[in-house]
Amino acid sequence: MHKNSVSLCLLAGVCFTAQATVLNGGFEQWSANQPLDWSQIDSGITLSPSNTIKLAGARAAAVNVNTTDQANTDLRQSVNVSAGQTYNFSTAVYHTEGNMRARLYVNGYQGYSNEQLTGQWQTLSYNYTAASTGTIEIGLRFYDVSGFDGSELVYVDDFQPTSTPVEPPPAGCAATTATFSLTTDRYASETSWQLTDGNNQQAYASGNLSNNTSYTEQWCLADGDYSFRIDDSYGDGICCSFGSGSYSLSINGTEVFSGASFTYQQSHAFTVGNSGGSADLDAYYADAAGLTGYTLKTALHNIISSHTAQGYSALWTFYTVNELDNYYEQDGSILDIYSENPAATDAYVYVASVNQCGSYNSEADCYNREHSFPRSWFGGAIEPMNSDVHHIFATDGFVNSKRSSFPYGKVGSASYTSTNGSKLGAALSSSGYNGTVFEPIDEFKGDIARAYFYMATRYQDQLTGWQNNSTEANAALNGSSTQVFESWLLQLLKQWHQLDPVSQKERDRNDAAYEYQGNRNPFIDYPQFVSAIWGN
Repeated sequence: MHKNSVSLCLLAGVCFTAQATVLNGGFEQWSANQPLDWSQIDSGITLSPSNTIKLAGARAAAVNVNTTDQANTDLRQSVNVSAGQTYNFSTAVYHTEGNMRARLYVNGYQGYSNEQLTGQWQTLSYNYTAASTGTIEIGLRFYDVSGFDGSELVYVDDFQPTSTPVEPPPAGCAATTATFSLTTDRYASETSWQLTDGNNQQAYASGNLSNNTSYTEQWCLADGDYSFRIDDSYGDGICCSFGSGSYSLSINGTEVFSGASFTYQQSHAFTVGNSGGSADLDAYYADAAGLTGYTLKTALHNIISSHTAQGYSALWTFYTVNELDNYYEQDGSILDIYSENPAATDAYVYVASVNQCGSYNSEADCYNREHSFPRSWFGGAIEPMNSDVHHIFATDGFVNSKRSSFPYGKVGSASYTSTNGSKLGAALSSSGYNGTVFEPIDEFKGDIARAYFYMATRYQDQLTGWQNNSTEANAALNGSSTQVFESWLLQLLKQWHQLDPVSQKERDRNDAAYEYQGNRNPFIDYPQFVSAIWGN
């Protein structure tokens, strides 16, 4: 059934009526083995209710995929949308074998699931803004991958948009627009919340809340620090004894914080703007609070050193979803830092998963996996360094081979230049180093620098022996776990970090990496950590 229409009044006094759109998104209602309200179930899949593996409610959909013909694996329904409204469509997927990918469909094909995450739920989501009032198709399609044996079971649950369509940004908002969502339990009168800014001034707060009701608000937030607090006067939170309440805040499609189960109170601190990204970071970095120098570096190491290696081959899957050009041409092609032209049309583009290397003879043949911190420096294909996505970027295979294991640096005389201006050649004589170096374009120099500061911190307990692994490693590393880099390279990396500030692309990739392998790059979240550790 549709959720009830909800009349929402924002703090500014603007009210609107909003209505959720997905029917039977929790797959609770069935007729035999057909979920009610799902109008298209292709012949390549069969469905049945599952009351064992489920995310929410009493049931999920067990989807048995038994064909390699992707055109026969769609599960869909039509939903109503209104012009100008933005809907956050999402669903949860549970893989059992890892040889089948699910792809979200929202008026067109969107992102894929990570099929290698088996035995656990993962969420696919997409923000859709309706160009006109009418109906669109939403659902899933299933894709076989290497190892598919002709039949695989995938579970699907909790298919929904945001319970209410998201209003357009507040009129006149010249800052950052954030989306706050709240679903109350059966005792909404016990619940209250407030948002305060860095000066402890209340920016937004709850009004009278109704039981079992979903609310969505748009907040206009200037750059700075914020604290969100939600209270429950009875001390049992808003989930799960007396309803399924929850809350969340997202900025630019990225979830900043969320919660549901607490006692009397739950707080979240976050920062908006370039000074610290948009994330609930205080808790994550709590053990580093107030520290400086190499003591800070060690604290950060302890925070980020327990990531889960996904394996080298899994990088391809990460790239198909999270290494896409949604920032320059915005064409969804692979974002190759050695060919991307930020100011003009790219000389060539790569289609995700289609143009993977492979062999290559020249630039524009295919893309592969570039260890920005060369793996010969840490001794070869050794985990977890060899698959750590925080320093491995999608790049043209031929240009990657030209870069080889040379350090990054300033090129004085180029022997090779890629189509976007990345250069290989003798180091600039005034740089403090006289060997061969590779210089990326200015747009990505900060990205590279922050990847290096990450490596120096994540692996500080291992890297003291790396200096002797190769001539290039010896030229770049100083054999210590503190400074880590030779002075010429440290100075260069700090310059690149300052000249190319953290971009939205980096923030998005950092969030995706956190979901993928369970740790973050602190120097993207808090760029000031660089100077706090290594000086200005």
